[in-house]
Amino acid sequence: MVLDVESAIRKSLKQVAHYRFHRDHGAQARRVLQLIEKQYGRADPANLKLADVYAREVFGDGVYAPWLRVYAAFRGTFKEGWIPDNFYGSVVVPKLQGGYGKISHLKPIARLIFNGDEFPDLAYFANGLFFTGQSDVIPDHEVKEVVFRESDRVVFKLDGSRRGNGVFFLDRTNFDYRMIRSLGNGVIQKFIIQHSLFNTFASKSVATLRFTTVVDDLGGISVRACFLRLGREQDTHVQTDHEICVPVNLANGELDREGYMSDWGATEAHPDSGVRFSGLRIPAFDQCVATVLGLHKKIPFVRCVGWDIAVDADEKVQVMEWNGEHNDVKFSEATQGPCFSDLKWERLKIVS
Repeated sequence: MVLDVESAIRKSLKQVAHYRFHRDHGAQARRVLQLIEKQYGRADPANLKLADVYAREVFGDGVYAPWLRVYAAFRGTFKEGWIPDNFYGSVVVPKLQGGYGKISHLKPIARLIFNGDEFPDLAYFANGLFFTGQSDVIPDHEVKEVVFRESDRVVFKLDGSRRGNGVFFLDRTNFDYRMIRSLGNGVIQKFIIQHSLFNTFASKSVATLRFTTVVDDLGGISVRACFLRLGREQDTHVQTDHEICVPVNLANGELDREGYMSDWGATEAHPDSGVRFSGLRIPAFDQCVATVLGLHKKIPFVRCVGWDIAVDADEKVQVMEWNGEHNDVKFSEATQGPCFSDLKWERLKIVS
């Protein structure tokens, strides 16, 4: 009897969480649709109707229509094969990532997993201990010496830091290990001196490339989407609320003619520097692709990963973060998608 009650409670809580998840996604998608229609005019009702029908017939529920409506309004047409962002989060992630993707939020284990120098990590703090990438514990009084051995400026990122939050910039004068202890677990990375191309857009924040890679059912690994994330003139780092995102051509690394503001408005140039996107090519793009594919081979059981990549002044690829959970597919689907149509993700069933 007790087990039956506990099971009923767990089921009820899961249903509540499921309802809230889709409610929140629906509200977000409707706000985005309003922004798109404000920028580009009313969406074609026929395309919106196709989105509604596709959500019910292919994904089995109308709760998946709002993001399909966004994609259709943005592109001015409807395309079969699009994956709604809330279907990705509620079905694809649990089914193809499981608990394994969640480890990406634990920044101190990146080097243990990937065992490479692609990450700019200098040291970690977790559960009361500072330690190196080789898992050697660092006494408190030696932390400053270790992290500034090869860098004059460092960045501390908290576990689970997202949307530009939980990021702290430190130098020799203001570094205090006690402050990091008070903040919580995370990683200390060297500050990246970015490639000169990215400085022409915004020099204070480090531009990052968001790659999405997937593992298919036969074990093949491929890049499915990429876009450049740029900060504004006043930003110390790229922040989701007012970044500029520019799709990148996967075949040659060239930037699209237009990038998009946080309100989904198109712009052909960075709004602060005035530098235009058209005709520019991402430096070391082939190396970026090779890096994310090589790293994903080490964790094939995390079937879809988002990688935040920087290219430094020496054209060396730096992996800032990886996200093996809900790494957000809506921008790529809207601008470059359908990105995953051959994978038949729509056939996946909800994990009960």
